[in-house]
Amino acid sequence: VQLQASGGGLAQAGGSLRLSCAASGRPFSSWTMGWFRQAPGKAREFVGCIRWSSMSTYFADSVKGRFTISRDGARNTRYLQMNSLKPEDTAVYYCAFGASFSSWSQDYTYWGEGTQVTVSS
Repeated sequence: VQLQASGGGLAQAGGSLRLSCAASGRPFSSWTMGWFRQAPGKAREFVGCIRWSSMSTYFADSVKGRFTISRDGARNTRYLQMNSLKPEDTAVYYCAFGASFSSWSQDYTYWGEGTQVTVSS
C-alpha cells in the first residue's frame, strides 16, 4: 500500500483546509487510516482515524468538533477536513494505514509523505 497526502498550505486562524490521502495498491477493507501531525521540536501526535470500510471515526480531543474525516468520490481517498484552524494546528500532517483502529503511531504500518499546514494568527 502506498499513500499520498496532499492539500496542505497556509491558512488564517479560523479558516479551513482540506487534506487528502490517496491509497494505491490493495488497502485492506478492515484496516484503518490515521492522520498524525508533527510540529517543529515536538513529538508526532495523533489527530484522528477512520475505519476504511465502516467509516467509523475517532479524534484527538484537541481537534474534536473541528476536524472530520470523510470519503468523497474516489473510493481509495480519504479527506481530513480542518475547520476553525488555530495557530497550534501548524505542523506537518501525515496519513498512515494500519490494522488497528488506534491512536498509537506504532500500530500503523504504511506512511505517506507529510504535507505542511501553517496557520497564521
